[in-house]
Amino acid sequence: MALKKYKPTTPSRRFMVLSNFEEITKDTPERALLKPKKSRAGRNSAGRISVRHRGGGHKRRYRMIDFKRDKHGIPATVAAIEYDPNRSARIALLHYADGDKRYIIAPAMLKVGTKLMSGPDAEPSVGNALPLNKIPLGMAVHNIEMVAGCGGQLVRSAGTSATLMSREDDFANIKMPSGEIRKIRTNCYATIGQVGNSDHSNIVMGKAGRKRWLGIRPTVRGVAMNPVDHPMGGGEGRSSGGGHPKSPWGLLAKGKRTRNKHKASNKYIVERRKK
Repeated sequence: MALKKYKPTTPSRRFMVLSNFEEITKDTPERALLKPKKSRAGRNSAGRISVRHRGGGHKRRYRMIDFKRDKHGIPATVAAIEYDPNRSARIALLHYADGDKRYIIAPAMLKVGTKLMSGPDAEPSVGNALPLNKIPLGMAVHNIEMVAGCGGQLVRSAGTSATLMSREDDFANIKMPSGEIRKIRTNCYATIGQVGNSDHSNIVMGKAGRKRWLGIRPTVRGVAMNPVDHPMGGGEGRSSGGGHPKSPWGLLAKGKRTRNKHKASNKYIVERRKK
């Protein structure tokens, strides 16, 4: 992926940096793999706002991604690399030998025409999906299952990868992008390679309108509010109040660990992420 910088013809163009989409080979999505996606605007099933600052934005359709990679032993050919509005990574369209078509998250350096395979007998090459007990130690992996057969849930965003550190009995030690080392059962599947579109983190929107197209609404700082509206509000002149940064509900916003000490999955965390 390459980035495109703009000449400062307007104030919003001055710092704008966007993708040039050179890796995209197909503009129209596969119709059979689309389904409607209703905009919830941050509301949960009860209709209450559970995620703030969401609403509006361009209409999207959901691309059905094959996170399970459960067509074992059937070769597939990469037919296209496509844009997906629902995630930071690109997606790849696979044409299987039996006529089936599926989307997967596109790894870095994946080219159209590449042959892919999933299953315990597949080669450990970029884009192939194997159980963790068949992947050589030290390899970069993504789209990792937490429960065997449930589909990949970990390491799916643009530019990320995890490292297979070691294996002990029924568990593999995986170093996550955050630095956390976590135990995952060796019968869980993972895909070889790093997720593509690694320059996504260098994109600069340049203007507020582009955020609105993505469905992100404005955020007001707490220190700019009145005391009735926010714990950090009020004060004579510009003041942060001298207290620790807080959320609107008084929860400490920076540094406080909020993970439950008695969570059942704590035993699978070998080493916490670095601060």
